[in-house]
Amino acid sequence: MTFLYAARATYNEEYSSWQGYIQWSRLTHLKELVSLDGPLNGDIVEPDYDSADDWNYIHTVENEHTDLYDSLQTGFYTSLDYVLKRVSTTVEFNLLTVVIEPGQECSVIEREGFEFIGYDLLDKDFSISALTNCGGFDETFLPSDQNDKGLINELAKAYDIKRRLLENNPDETHADTNVIAIWRHKTLGRINGVVSLLPNT
Repeated sequence: MTFLYAARATYNEEYSSWQGYIQWSRLTHLKELVSLDGPLNGDIVEPDYDSADDWNYIHTVENEHTDLYDSLQTGFYTSLDYVLKRVSTTVEFNLLTVVIEPGQECSVIEREGFEFIGYDLLDKDFSISALTNCGGFDETFLPSDQNDKGLINELAKAYDIKRRLLENNPDETHADTNVIAIWRHKTLGRINGVVSLLPNT
């Protein structure tokens, strides 16, 4: 099982667009959104793409959807220290560790300093969450299937939704998904003045 890392912007009731999002998504039980969706919980790691060393930490996968690029950036990174070094914010954020397409239930897997928060279903471009930013797929899952962070609690349910999403929506790009397990750090990024918690600051 390969553990990768990410740092994502927060999205909660402190944002002016929050109530509009809750009404649109029908996720009325959300306490906050902790997804891997690019527009909603944006990547706040800023690699130096001109540095050969940085590319050692940028996780990519084979691009199956276009001939323009051989590989696709996932928004995940191979080193926690690298992520902390490249975080571009001094305010609260979500420091995450993730596993793409896990082969076992991850809620029982402990990661030091992190807590498991659920599974996201991210499209094959690693951009849009089918759970939180597609307006709903009521024929496959309902808002009540998602926890208070917008995620799915059980691996079996996540893979069942993944399968049925594509069966029910074969022509919808965002319905072809990766199941991704997510753990969030309990302290780093979780309080104001987070800069004081980061290494070498």
